[in-house]
Amino acid sequence: MQRITAAITAPLFGVAASRRIEQTAAASLPPHTLMQRAGLAVARLAMATAPHARTIWIACGPGNNGGDGFEAAAQLRQRGFAPVVTRIGDDARLPADAAASLQRARDAGVRFADAPPAHADLAIDALLGLGAARAPEGPMADWLRRMHAGPAPVLSVDTPSGLNADTGVLSLDFLASAAGQAHGVRRLCLSLLTLKPGLFTAQGRDAAGELWFDDLDSAPGAEPPTARLLGEPPAATRPHASHKGSYGDVVVIGGAPGMAGAALLAATAALHAGAGRVYVAPLDAGLAPLDPTQPELMFRRPEALDLAAMTVVCGCGGGAAVRDPLPRVLEEARALVLDADALNAIAADGALQALLDARARTGRATVLTPHPLEAARLLGTGTAEVQADRLRAAQRLAECFGATIVLKGSGTIVAAAGETPVINPTGNARLATAGTGDVLAGMIGAALAAGRPAMAASREAAWLHGDRADRWPESLPLTACALARG
Repeated sequence: MQRITAAITAPLFGVAASRRIEQTAAASLPPHTLMQRAGLAVARLAMATAPHARTIWIACGPGNNGGDGFEAAAQLRQRGFAPVVTRIGDDARLPADAAASLQRARDAGVRFADAPPAHADLAIDALLGLGAARAPEGPMADWLRRMHAGPAPVLSVDTPSGLNADTGVLSLDFLASAAGQAHGVRRLCLSLLTLKPGLFTAQGRDAAGELWFDDLDSAPGAEPPTARLLGEPPAATRPHASHKGSYGDVVVIGGAPGMAGAALLAATAALHAGAGRVYVAPLDAGLAPLDPTQPELMFRRPEALDLAAMTVVCGCGGGAAVRDPLPRVLEEARALVLDADALNAIAADGALQALLDARARTGRATVLTPHPLEAARLLGTGTAEVQADRLRAAQRLAECFGATIVLKGSGTIVAAAGETPVINPTGNARLATAGTGDVLAGMIGAALAAGRPAMAASREAAWLHGDRADRWPESLPLTACALARG
């Protein structure tokens, strides 16, 4: 068993793949072995979480997730704890393994009750788990509401009930609200056999809380992962015999009248992320050609730039004015990051889409960094549809535009056609402030300028961007300007 942290790289398997891995693992073991291992893992984490617990409430559902709960109850009872099991379903409909674990719990003297105990030191959610077809309702929903409103830590078995393990979408409004607010209640999730993508994106991170993993001594075999968890990138080293030209030139084209700050944020981020030289090409002709706080930044008119030799970050604060330089940017930029208003312009203009498609055929690095609304515009759909399946939305964008996609949000997704997508585990809600997306665009630009491939540049910048926010002192406000400077 291991605690899953932002530093870990791991394969993620969706519901269908996890089912196949489970079937293969169970077939290679004596009957009931896999569930016994699962129940023991749950019991071990429960004991570590609440070692002095007098009462542990285990809510069990009608399938194998409930069976894991029965098995955990038996293991806890044998170790001197006092589990109280409430259950939904009847004996006749239980899967064979779950029925065996139910009998083991009864034989161990576990107490079964019709209603949750008045007080518990730990609550274990073994109601639905993997692949639930519908939202919890009736007593199940009531028990979940009581669990998440109470003061006791909540340990979810495999996945939190009501969470789609593929998409990270929660099916109950009150669970989504509780997960977002947390109310100081400790939340834990023990993912069994495989790690699921829904635990790391959309509402999954809030719902799961502290994430643990036990592979139950089984390997996924040849099953290809649905996605990968993005771990900490290796530390970059610079040879002593290098110079500013070794790390490339970045130019930020943006900053229409009234929005110059966005372009300066992206440029600052590129500078502090290690770009050799950084230029600002403002779309506001009246902007002073110097930032006195950062004299390293060089100002140029967009038309004066040799884009074929540069990495271009385009769109930050570009407004409607970004439409004019975009055709040349798409045709000439050596490497390109398209953000914000550049994405909105492309979404609304078939001619620009054709240029982006032509660029894709040349093989030059191109990265799109949409937030969910910008992604929806590019796909011709709604934000809700994007958020309903963030992995699929990112993959569709990559296929449609032939570019590397960085779909921002909780669990930022990096996708490219023909490659396994990755989910970034770093970052937090303190990034929900103006300008942090511009900072990410600048960081990606710096990595591209230094010669990193588009997928690697995007995933490494996303991890480092979020890690800065995770390490930010609680006593200090997190602003985009401060984030850009690292």
